[in-house]
Amino acid sequence: MRSVTSTVLTLVLFATYLGIGALAHDTHFSLGWALASTLFVWAGPAQIILISTLGSGATTVQAAVAVTVSAIRLFPMVVSVLPMIRSPGTKRRQLVLATHFIAVTLWVECFRFLPHVPRERRIAFTHGLGCGLVSVCLTATTLGYGLAANLPQLFGAAILLLTPLAFLLSTARNCRQLADVLALVLGLALYPLVSMLHSGVDILISGISAGTIAYAVHWWRERS
Repeated sequence: MRSVTSTVLTLVLFATYLGIGALAHDTHFSLGWALASTLFVWAGPAQIILISTLGSGATTVQAAVAVTVSAIRLFPMVVSVLPMIRSPGTKRRQLVLATHFIAVTLWVECFRFLPHVPRERRIAFTHGLGCGLVSVCLTATTLGYGLAANLPQLFGAAILLLTPLAFLLSTARNCRQLADVLALVLGLALYPLVSMLHSGVDILISGISAGTIAYAVHWWRERS
């Protein structure tokens, strides 16, 4: 729990889920439904997609497809974190809960905390960190839902913007190699150009392009 209180991302999550709770209230979902979405979806952008699509009259299947597509972005994070927490004797069932907890916040903090945690205790550490973050978000969802009547819409939209800004700054802080810095800078630089294509997958295109170029530079430097 000390790790939960030592990261600024906890405050960002709290503010974000205030907005998500308010959004669920304004789209006429129950508090129980909002808490269940926080517990089981456990991804702010995916919850916003879920609430907005169902609130606009989309079918359950359409909402499920939209949320699933948005969740694909988490797959590389899971792939990068699991080797850090498993040991030769780890069974697959021991990784199920940890896998559920791996979203952007936990992914960022795992790279900061796990190198200082003994490998045999890393699964338990991940469970504790994940449970702590989810508890904070459940509390914020409840408060946001209750405060929705007095929360200005502009303020609600503004606090939702805190999440991508905080993750951008955290990613920049965790850049250790030239390839990391190059991928981040190129991604930011390419996005305005790629957005002119109006493809609908502008972030994906700019991210893959920047990452590929950064990896090529890293590979070239290693070879030389």
